[in-house]
Parts: sequence; structure tokens; C-alpha cells
Amino acid sequence: MQLRVISTGGTIDKVYFDAASAYEVGEPQVGPVLRESNVTFDFVVESVLQKDSLAMTGADRALIRQRVEAAPEHLILITHGTDTMTETAARLEGIEGKVIVLTGSMQPARFRNSDAVFNLGCAIGAVQALPPGVYIAMNGIVAPAGSVKKNRAASRFEPKA
Repeated sequence: MQLRVISTGGTIDKVYFDAASAYEVGEPQVGPVLRESNVTFDFVVESVLQKDSLAMTGADRALIRQRVEAAPEHLILITHGTDTMTETAARLEGIEGKVIVLTGSMQPARFRNSDAVFNLGCAIGAVQALPPGVYIAMNGIVAPAGSVKKNRAASRFEPKA
């Protein structure tokens, strides 16, 4: 398996500096997580953005789409902030011949109690098993991108009603 990971920032890559929660989006954490997990497949991590998803623009989403379309791999994992993950997923609809799975985390990957490793593992399993299309893998749910939403109060993704 050859997997391209496109990192766009978000909580999964955040680094906190003080008790007042000052942070910046740091280097992609997916590479270290995969290496520590001793995966047996080939992967490349492409850092496209280092932004909180609330700061993403239409131009940023166009850039993400362009990088997905240009990728030689047909298996694409995108790490993304959770607040606007569904907006970016919608912009990726219609890309032919690629399995595209977006994931992220509610807590930074650097935190011991982070959901990042679980979400990444779920997304990697999904990207290998699904037919071409755009999906979100969060909180144990893998679903077509347009069928889930973030429940901010519960800090999780769930099916749309």
C-alpha cells in the first residue's frame, strides 16, 4: 500500500505553550505516530497548511483539492481541524479514482489523552477498505463526508439527523 497523507493543521498538530492556552499549529504529527505504530506500508506526508481550520479560506480549500488531484497515490488521508472538516470534504467531492479520508482530533496528538492515534488508525483502515469517494473518520465513525456533522457540545462527530 502507498498512502499519501496531506497535513493541513488543526488540533491534531497543535502545540500549547502556557496555561492561558496560547498555541500554534506545529509540524505534522502523523509521521511520528505512524512510525511509532510500526506500520508496514509506505507513506509520504505532505504538509500543505499549518492552520486552525477556523482560519481556512476558500483559497486554502482549493489548494487542498489541487494537492489531492496532483497526488500520484489513489489512497489519500487528510489530517484536518475538526471545526470545518466537513466544508473541506464538500470541496473534494467529484475527484475521480481516489479514496479520500479526512480525520483529526479533539485533543492534540502530543497529549497523552488524545484521540489522535485512534482516529488515525480508524482512518487508515478505512482508506484501505472503501471505494473511491470522500469520507470522514472520527470518533469510531467512518461515513461519507456529507452524512456526518460535528456535535460541538459532545465533542464528537455523529450522523446527521
